[in-house]
Amino acid sequence: MFLIIVIAIIAAFLFAVLLAFYLLKQDPGTAKAREISLSVQKGANAFLSRQYRILSIFVIVIFLLLFFLLNLQVALAFLLGSIFSALAGNLGMRIATKANCRTAHACEKSQEKGLKIAFFSGSVMSLLVVGLGLAGVSLLFFVFRDVSILFGFGFGASVIALFARVAGGIYTKSADIGADLVGKVEKGLAEDDPKNPAVIADQVGDNVGDVAGMGADLFESYVDAIIAAIALSSIVAAFSSSLFPLQIAAYGILASIVGIFFVKGRQAMSKGIGIASVLFLLAVFFLFPRGIFYSILAGLLAGLVVGLTAFYYTSYSFSPTKKIAEAAKTSASVNITTGLTTGMFSTLLPIIAVVCAILISYYFASLYGIALAAVGMLSTLGIMLAADCYGPVADNATGIAEMAKLGSKARERTSNLDAIGNSTAAIGKGFAIGSAALTALVLFALYSQKAAVQLNITNPLVLSGILMGALLPFIFSALTLDGVSSGAKRVVEEVRKQFKHITKGKKPEHEKCIAIVTDTALLKMIAPALLAILTPIIVGFALGKAALGGMLAGSIVTGFMLAITFANTGGALDNAKKFIEDKLKAKGSAQHKASVEGDTVGDGLKDCAGPSLNILIKLMSIVALVFLPLM
Repeated sequence: MFLIIVIAIIAAFLFAVLLAFYLLKQDPGTAKAREISLSVQKGANAFLSRQYRILSIFVIVIFLLLFFLLNLQVALAFLLGSIFSALAGNLGMRIATKANCRTAHACEKSQEKGLKIAFFSGSVMSLLVVGLGLAGVSLLFFVFRDVSILFGFGFGASVIALFARVAGGIYTKSADIGADLVGKVEKGLAEDDPKNPAVIADQVGDNVGDVAGMGADLFESYVDAIIAAIALSSIVAAFSSSLFPLQIAAYGILASIVGIFFVKGRQAMSKGIGIASVLFLLAVFFLFPRGIFYSILAGLLAGLVVGLTAFYYTSYSFSPTKKIAEAAKTSASVNITTGLTTGMFSTLLPIIAVVCAILISYYFASLYGIALAAVGMLSTLGIMLAADCYGPVADNATGIAEMAKLGSKARERTSNLDAIGNSTAAIGKGFAIGSAALTALVLFALYSQKAAVQLNITNPLVLSGILMGALLPFIFSALTLDGVSSGAKRVVEEVRKQFKHITKGKKPEHEKCIAIVTDTALLKMIAPALLAILTPIIVGFALGKAALGGMLAGSIVTGFMLAITFANTGGALDNAKKFIEDKLKAKGSAQHKASVEGDTVGDGLKDCAGPSLNILIKLMSIVALVFLPLM
């Protein structure tokens, strides 16, 4: 059974390389399209280079602390987790920034060809994430056979994920808001008008936030779920094989690779994901005990419900988003209030789905079943993440088609691909939130087992911990949104200043906006990261294991709720604006301007604060597990 793990890892890397070579051989298009794409590449690479330089300082400091406080093995595992997470995000983003102009050019021939290139670029990222994740956990498990060392790997993945999500989110939303408020609302320009000085920064942000950031986020969930399942397998005697989680992940990778090549024709992505899921479930049904199968099935179905709920509440094909668009006729404030109402209502079904998954999986396989439900939800990540990372590539292709003035057919087709991307992004965000919540719950259960404490709510230490934990997602979100608003304010001021000269014939200076959002994102990512890493350590040492357990429980509850609310509020406000643009054809109207203002409020919620909460609730639990031996 060890062989299937090796085969899956090799297959993931091999197909990622083959797809990357295939993409790089495609025609990048006109000179203007290549020039714009190169600007996006340079901006994204420059941002990641500066981010990694700052991150390397944090990684070295934490490595030394782990070495002196715990042992060399945990410190090395942390370092490996950090490197693998950064590597997956960096390589995936580099391919995405090269695929955007190729997608735009392919759309001059056919929409099917453009979809194939955009999706294959997302597949490179997804296969790198699952390949590196399974390789890292398997390597450490077979070399050391010690779960505490695996926690170090998860800790490294979490640290990189947090910085990538927070910094990437602040970057992309600062640029996006600045570009929209001045370009669209004040100047009446189109979405990707090259005269807008912030438009290239916005394109860069799509890649550093929604490609590199999402990849790091789900890399963390993926490895943490596998690690928690391995750890719990040693506690629950009925399912004592620690290899099961690794084997399940391996079958998921192989099923995802098959599914990728069925992404074509009508309902392309649904078909590919459906085939991958069915193949995976068949493998689990025939090769593993029934209790494991039902636990995994519960996790997969819960992920599907969370994703489809997000799609229902954010797609303009359904009534919630249409209602928000209608509210924009009154004013921006009514539009925003209706969006928030929609986001709050959207928490109901995801919570019910996760609760059902917990109860069903526990019934069939106790705590180990809950861990396997999380592994099951993430089992087909090899294709699910590809569908999500496809979106930013299609979005960039739409912008390049507009700025490079490609033919009307190409612009129409890239716009259609972008619309598909909005749907996959909503489902992807829901999937990321659901997997984060289930993974965090498993890590919390594992902490409770290893800490051997009774989390009695009448205990004042536990109750105090719950209240502090419930508070943390609010403070954390405030810090991330403050970063977005600070960056957006500076971009708005810069764009307004530049427009005074642009109207006189001067060319826009895109580099200045890129520099502003880069500086702001890298500065503002530090406080939320320190809050997430240091708070569990301080509470654990100052108030004890019981208080820390209460804090983890409180953070998961409010963090999960806020993440769903933020993601679906922002997605619904965004698509309400698109409904007014695409269906009502009311660009430039008072209703449209109100919806753009609503979208700018939702931007920071759905692409910065919300996704960052996914990492907060997992990171705190993994930090607690790493430092538990010292408490």
